Amino acid sequence: MQANDHPLMLCRRPRHLVAAWVGFIVVVGCQTPPASPFEPARLDPLAGLAIVDLSHSFDDHTIYWPTGDRFTHKADTVGMQPGGYYYEAYSFCAAEHGGTHLDAPIHFAAHRWTADAIPLDRLIGPAILVDVARAAAAARDYLVSVADLEAWEREHGAIPDGAIVLLRTGHGAHWSDPERYLGTAERGADAVKKLHFPGLDPDAARWLVGERRIHAIGLDTPSIDAGPSTAFLAHRILLDANIPVFENVAGLEQLPAFGFSVVALPMKIGAGSGGPLRIVALVPKR
Repeated sequence: MQANDHPLMLCRRPRHLVAAWVGFIVVVGCQTPPASPFEPARLDPLAGLAIVDLSHSFDDHTIYWPTGDRFTHKADTVGMQPGGYYYEAYSFCAAEHGGTHLDAPIHFAAHRWTADAIPLDRLIGPAILVDVARAAAAARDYLVSVADLEAWEREHGAIPDGAIVLLRTGHGAHWSDPERYLGTAERGADAVKKLHFPGLDPDAARWLVGERRIHAIGLDTPSIDAGPSTAFLAHRILLDANIPVFENVAGLEQLPAFGFSVVALPMKIGAGSGGPLRIVALVPKR
């Protein structure tokens, strides 16, 4: 073994290489690390947006169609358990159509989408608000008309393809009073004849289907058809075109005319004709 072959000598390097390596470490160590893709600002897709809840709670006061089963919430287990921990679990039961809910196309149109089959891009997307509250205040069975939709377009531009259209009639202000909200507090088949609330004119439904390409529509009343309707034409026209309907939508007075998005996710009931809906709006903060 030569002197230069001593095991401890194998680690020696020319001085210029050592200096270069030390310089590299210094330079790299002084560099500002790249921005992390996991920084909070980059992780938050809701930054700059206000989240507006457009859903009524489901409880003993939830309003249902006079012939529909009301919402019930039964305690199964509540309290401290033998293992020393607290536990709550409940069972619930309700009709598909009541409270803030979805009408799936199959509700009034055979062979159309069921609740679980509606593509999610029809339930999430850009939205507009057509506010007819002032006109509807003077007529309890007000019909949102083609003229109302055209007036919105004259002010804001054409309803964009793929939009979710929300109609504010102002009727949602009566939610806490079933008699005012439905037109009657009675239950049963006979009560259906006494229903009074605003809805969408069937001609306006035809216009939306034939002249525009909307993805969904919702409003702040118990039905897309006005209370006295017996033919349910607005339902039939929209749902036959696979346009889902949101009913008993809350909080529409908090929304602007346009420039916001909606996320409307119903309970995914297999083969369902509708179901409870949690709907929110994402509105840019000013």
